[in-house]
Amino acid sequence: MRLHEYLLGDNVRAFSTMRGEGVGKGNYASFNINRYCGDSEENIERNLDILADTLKIAPQRIIYPRQVHGTVYKRITEDCLSQPPYERQSMIDGSDALITDVRNVCIGVSTADCIPILLYDPEHHCAAAIHAGWRGTVKRMVQIVVSTMCDNFASRPEMLRAVIGPGISLEAFEVGDEVYYEFSKARFPMDEIAHRFPLMHSTANSGSQTIMKWHIDLPACNRLQLIESGIPVANIYSSGICTYTSCDTFFSARRLGTASGRIFTGIILK
Repeated sequence: MRLHEYLLGDNVRAFSTMRGEGVGKGNYASFNINRYCGDSEENIERNLDILADTLKIAPQRIIYPRQVHGTVYKRITEDCLSQPPYERQSMIDGSDALITDVRNVCIGVSTADCIPILLYDPEHHCAAAIHAGWRGTVKRMVQIVVSTMCDNFASRPEMLRAVIGPGISLEAFEVGDEVYYEFSKARFPMDEIAHRFPLMHSTANSGSQTIMKWHIDLPACNRLQLIESGIPVANIYSSGICTYTSCDTFFSARRLGTASGRIFTGIILK
């Protein structure tokens, strides 16, 4: 199957799924494993089998939560994996990040314009998968998880390696004034992460008018947080992929609608 893969080390595999070489129809075509976006269970199960076969693990060891745009994380342990599937899922649902040091389990997050971030600690062989939409970015979810890895695994930020996966770009992420002010209140450097672009708007009375709309650079916001957390710039890789403009190869909710597939960005420790 087609994966967009990231090089983080010899004993880890990190990737984002792409559209193609799976099953699914319409805006779910053709590789979606997310159960919370309206796709059929039959297609989801088949795609999970395909991904599991590619990763050489059982489908039950591919773990992702039902995300809520919050700041809750969950740690995946062997005890968690030993729970019945329903109980295990209920334990992790409502979180927007997973961390683990268990081998041969794939943790991941689902996105379709939001920003997925992966962290890997080669010193302690542990990892994290983070979902950061604009709300999670404002709440500094990435920095929360870096701190969490330090607390749970004795990770050192200077040793961490990070991936910023496919997500919506500055040019495509138009926001209202209320979203701009949320970032401003959170003390982000607005001159670096925000820009106004013209939007042509036609009215019956006045003809064509140019309206200036704010755009926010979510990948840059999360990159700044990684740097502020102490991760070296050289250890941060950004895919540079805009889901909005690349919706033929990566799912984009803004282009396809919310009733569409989701990208799965995952990491598995070998």
